[in-house]
Amino acid sequence: MQDSGEKITPIEPSRKLADAIRDVKNAFADRDDVVVDMREAHRMRLELLASELAPVFADVPTDIDSFDFAVSSGLQPRMWIDAVSHVAMGRDRRTYRFLKDTRIGRVVLAESTDMKPVADAVTRYVAERVVERQRMMEGAVESAAPGLHRAAVQEAEPPLRSEARRNGWTTFFAGLGLIAAGALVGLAVSLVLFWDRIVQMKISF
Repeated sequence: MQDSGEKITPIEPSRKLADAIRDVKNAFADRDDVVVDMREAHRMRLELLASELAPVFADVPTDIDSFDFAVSSGLQPRMWIDAVSHVAMGRDRRTYRFLKDTRIGRVVLAESTDMKPVADAVTRYVAERVVERQRMMEGAVESAAPGLHRAAVQEAEPPLRSEARRNGWTTFFAGLGLIAAGALVGLAVSLVLFWDRIVQMKISF
């Protein structure tokens, strides 16, 4: 068999998969560095807001345990106020966003690049929650006051007993009347059935 005369150029072994893997790893590392830098920047800003609100958090009564007041770690750091509300940073890494989860979805309570308006909104929110709890506790104490409902029950007892006695006598006399009526009916029937014998007894006498 004769050669066709074509010259075959072999693939150079200079391009290796290991080099490509190394390049991809470097790209991922650079991207991770950016993500870490963003996360640290978010966390630092949230910690500044937490420091601004520290006096407010310290004034919350110790018997109220519904607040968290903590900065969480993760891909997106958050400063939690309670179980349904938190402050997070926007995508621009400069905007504070005060968010709350509701039944209809997540709503924005405050949003600003300035820390002060968001801190004021958080302070107002905490104050509203504290007042709501106090009003709820006061309402529970008023409804559970001893003797508040017992007086009404005591006033209602005598009429109920009188009514029960009246119903008992009415039932007694009604039964007595039925017995008397039954006796009269039975006597009348007996007179009709034995009338002939009674007449004969009178004649014989």
